[in-house]
Amino acid sequence: MGLLCIHPICGYAQTENTDTMTRLPSAKPNIIFILCDDMGWGDLGCYGQRYIETPNIDRMAREGIQFMQAYAGSPVSAPSRASLMTGQHTGHCAVRGNKEYRRGEVYYGVNRDFARVGQHPLDTAHVVLPEIMKLNGYTTAQFGKWAGGYEGSVSTPDKRGVDEFYGYICQFEAHAYYPNFLNKYSASEGDTTVTREVMDENVRHAFFGEDYYHRTQYSADIIHRRAMEWLDRQNGRQPFFGLFTYTIPHAELVQPADSLLAFYKERFSEDRSFRGQDGSWYHATPNVHAQFAAMISRLDKYVGEIMAKLEEKGLAGNTLLFFTSDNGPHEEGGADPTFFNRDGVLRGLKRSCHEGGIRIPFIVRWPGHVPAARRTDQPIAFYDVMPTLCDILGQHDYVSRYRNPRLGQRDHFDGISFLPTLMGREQEQQAHEHLYWEFGETDQIAVRQGDWKLIVKHGRSELYDLSSDVHEDHDVAAENPDKVRELIGIVYQEHEDNPHFRVTLP
Repeated sequence: MGLLCIHPICGYAQTENTDTMTRLPSAKPNIIFILCDDMGWGDLGCYGQRYIETPNIDRMAREGIQFMQAYAGSPVSAPSRASLMTGQHTGHCAVRGNKEYRRGEVYYGVNRDFARVGQHPLDTAHVVLPEIMKLNGYTTAQFGKWAGGYEGSVSTPDKRGVDEFYGYICQFEAHAYYPNFLNKYSASEGDTTVTREVMDENVRHAFFGEDYYHRTQYSADIIHRRAMEWLDRQNGRQPFFGLFTYTIPHAELVQPADSLLAFYKERFSEDRSFRGQDGSWYHATPNVHAQFAAMISRLDKYVGEIMAKLEEKGLAGNTLLFFTSDNGPHEEGGADPTFFNRDGVLRGLKRSCHEGGIRIPFIVRWPGHVPAARRTDQPIAFYDVMPTLCDILGQHDYVSRYRNPRLGQRDHFDGISFLPTLMGREQEQQAHEHLYWEFGETDQIAVRQGDWKLIVKHGRSELYDLSSDVHEDHDVAAENPDKVRELIGIVYQEHEDNPHFRVTLP
């Protein structure tokens, strides 16, 4: 791709206000990016959740910075993750929806599965985050969902700079927490490609019906154990980059019947039930609220174990830890986001370009470097992560460094580094002129410019003023035709046609 050699890290100069502003370390930091699945903006205690206990993530927020206006790359999983990996918004990214490939079939005992599965591949002509980190001397790993290309495609973890992978190549397979198989790849073990690891105890039981609940290999716990084993092997001699892309709390609402679940069953003694969903992999559950709450707390337990392991190994001070979600809350599998967010701060759920579908929790902790106990209203989006990490590596010229010369200006990088905000230098923070999203499956486009928010649904434009109407109840397009025209102009500026993912322009 014509990538240039890597410069050593360089830090910002120390300033006189050392209480709120710090400097970068002289060594490359370790980075762990925790990305959960379908957690809403209000599902954590530190974001106002009243029913679910999240002490570890809340502690992470107290020890770091909490973004109150952070945005996912898309209102659904695959394009949101693509935006994170590529530093592109969904007007430019190759993946703009959950386009899936499922070909052929294979049997594990009596359980039928697909022979080739996964999502539309990321563009191999454009660099992705693990490739950048690999070029900078990092060992790289991902545990959880890939969603960046179907099995056997041109874009699987082994081909995109990931040294070790364990989890689901296909996010469709990740709908089930007791799967027939998981995918694995380890360069250190001599693997040459991603393979399948059959869940032998699971496939002894049927995938549907009551027998499903006799399965014992719970994927979320297994994936987390693999992540912790990898983390435990890190010795501080080589910087590491870990993408922990957990599937929790995505439907289905099922998990081991342990003390976590028992705690919430008692708390929600009067609970909703879900009978299952025909044609899907969402199995029935009699305890919708208890299952969802316990899944959030299970994820919180994982985060606590990660922080404890970093501290045990003496790596916490040089490890940049992120926590966020790929999009807003879901209703699949019987989930009840209205119950858990009764204050109704944000409108919309997963698949919506209203704030509830794209505004997500976003927390960063880096002891000794990122000043603690701060909240910021600085708007950021997933495509800002790549320039931020490059900034930390001293690569302020990352666009010219990583742009594919064959594509030239058509190889887009849409983000802005938010490192100044992380480091307590918000007066130096460059602001976005606008943020942009498009999502063809619900035929929606959104532009945020300052506090103005344009949403285009099936070609029709709506306008909201977030400064006074964060719930987006009052469409003020008729009263502000000039602003609507201006924001529509941004849509035409940012959108590039994609034959696989279409949307109606205004």
